[in-house]
Amino acid sequence: MESVARGGTRWKRFAVVMVPSVAATAAIGVALSQGALAASFNVSGQQFKVSVDRLDGTGFAQYGALDTQHGGKKIPVAVSAFKSAKLKGLCQSVVIPVPVFGDVSLKLTAGNGSKQVEAKNLFIDLDQLNADATFRGIDIGVAAGDSHKGPGINKGDVADPGSFGQQSDSATLVGVKQTAWATSAGTFKLSGLSMKVSKGKNECF
Repeated sequence: MESVARGGTRWKRFAVVMVPSVAATAAIGVALSQGALAASFNVSGQQFKVSVDRLDGTGFAQYGALDTQHGGKKIPVAVSAFKSAKLKGLCQSVVIPVPVFGDVSLKLTAGNGSKQVEAKNLFIDLDQLNADATFRGIDIGVAAGDSHKGPGINKGDVADPGSFGQQSDSATLVGVKQTAWATSAGTFKLSGLSMKVSKGKNECF
């Protein structure tokens, strides 16, 4: 007999749809944890939340850009870029509304305890950031295309090379809470990776 939840959701049918996606996500996650893949997160035009206990980065640059989302909608963002970064206590979450079933959350955590996340050529397209930040060797008002300390302008960004930007030799951010539209990295090693799919809202903050 087929299991039925309140509201008529057929759990077995839902599982048939979800399990292959979760298995594929887990396989990708294992590869990422071993540093085997470049990483790119862009959830079909949805915001997602990212929190980090501590980020130590070198070769920092920041500039404005437009993200082109699914359907052609353009979103103004601030791009934070690092040539290399080490992160402690990383959490990334997205809530996806599923018709009839309700909200489904995907939460990824890594770099807890003695482990840390390592990234190279890291780009974060965000529209809100809260943190305690320390910048070393900072230059403010540098044209985005003239930055020589950071990794340059990301290929996927629609940015004016002559627009306002800033850069620094290194940066430390503590207690990071941000909402983002996209994250990409040349390499992204997620040590101590854990992923969880759950019903309802289960976010980083």
